[in-house]
Amino acid sequence: MRSGIFTQGTRTTRWAAAGAAMVMAGVLAGCGSGSGGSDSGTLTAYVYGDDAVKVQQAAVDTFNKTSKVKVKLVSVPGTDYVNKLRSAMGSPSAPDVFFNWGGGSIKPYVDSGDLVDLTSTIENDATLKDGFLPSIMTAGGLEGKVYGVPMRGMQPVMLFYNKALFAEHKIEPPRTWEELQAAIKTFKDAGITPFALGGSDKWPELMWMEYLLDRIGGPEVFRKIQDGDTQGWGDPAVLKTARTVKELIDDGAFGKNFNSVDYGNGGAPTLLNKGKAAMHLMGSWEYSTQLGKAPEFAKKDLGWTAFPTVAGGVGDPANVVGNPTNYWSVNARTKHKDTAVAFLKTMASQTYAQALVDNGDVPTTSGAASMLSGSPNPQFATDQYDMVRKAPSFTLSWDQALEAQYATPLLTEISKLFAGKTTPEQFVEAMKAAK
Repeated sequence: MRSGIFTQGTRTTRWAAAGAAMVMAGVLAGCGSGSGGSDSGTLTAYVYGDDAVKVQQAAVDTFNKTSKVKVKLVSVPGTDYVNKLRSAMGSPSAPDVFFNWGGGSIKPYVDSGDLVDLTSTIENDATLKDGFLPSIMTAGGLEGKVYGVPMRGMQPVMLFYNKALFAEHKIEPPRTWEELQAAIKTFKDAGITPFALGGSDKWPELMWMEYLLDRIGGPEVFRKIQDGDTQGWGDPAVLKTARTVKELIDDGAFGKNFNSVDYGNGGAPTLLNKGKAAMHLMGSWEYSTQLGKAPEFAKKDLGWTAFPTVAGGVGDPANVVGNPTNYWSVNARTKHKDTAVAFLKTMASQTYAQALVDNGDVPTTSGAASMLSGSPNPQFATDQYDMVRKAPSFTLSWDQALEAQYATPLLTEISKLFAGKTTPEQFVEAMKAAK
């Protein structure tokens, strides 16, 4: 399925990223300096095969009408994408352009010089420089350099809530940590789980850590870690984040059985739409999940808002975390760099952005706001777009931002922290020691 916000397959694309990084890392030794797999008149582009491919295929068809070098789109089924890319990148038939998740998923290629650094190209091209939201462009890069151009929709993490429950108990969605704590008490006293959490899947727990660290210490703390300094886990803000998570668990914010609740099979979303949980911190695809599982609830009683502020924190309350988008990157071995860049520029066009909207996505282009009236839920799409547009920083989900050698133990250690099998201090030491 696709990686947009209005279908339920987003999670497959989103959470394949850590595995992609792991497999990509293993192939670098096999990458040579050959021709990049294109003949004299063809540029090959690998894309994750799901329902959104029709949007990319239409863009290719349009581009090929005027380009001497033709783009050949290779749609690889999602379940095979990682292995197919791995095999191709280790052969003379490597793609010229390929779909990725940015961050850690491309770091091995960056380290080995196998990607085109697009920083100066974008800086000197008005279409690329001004065509996308700045936070999106930055989020997919590494160490201040840009290696990809956005090519699908945005997926920020948002705080969803059951409007009927909030109305019944006469409270507003929490904007501050104090209001959040008050809401937890109100719903607990009423026998309602304050927050749904699919703890058995591990990754939903990650979102709490991401937002808390951003609000407490600002995006710079994780940026240091992403850039390769594991001692960054020793920052005091990380320990405070872990302690805050423990306080939430001890306060019963997630109920008693969250470690046996899943997301993938609908456990956590069902708690929210059945009124058994009041809130749910989740990626923007939660809307499409609810629309599929409980359409009346999605249309009438599903609310959304930003993550609350944390008293004493230095992070900008407008910052967001999650999955900025997916990106096209260019193989340094391509014979057709100019054509590849020309094709990437079409991602900034109004025509392409409209095609994304028509397919249920919220584009990452600078001028997309005026197009969102045609979205399945214009208000949700507009609120989501404005949230990202106004964000000074958009932190890429940690398990995508880090290479697999760090992302895998990260998910394990976070799961242990949430399960009470390790202390906040032990979490910090374990991550500092990750190799």
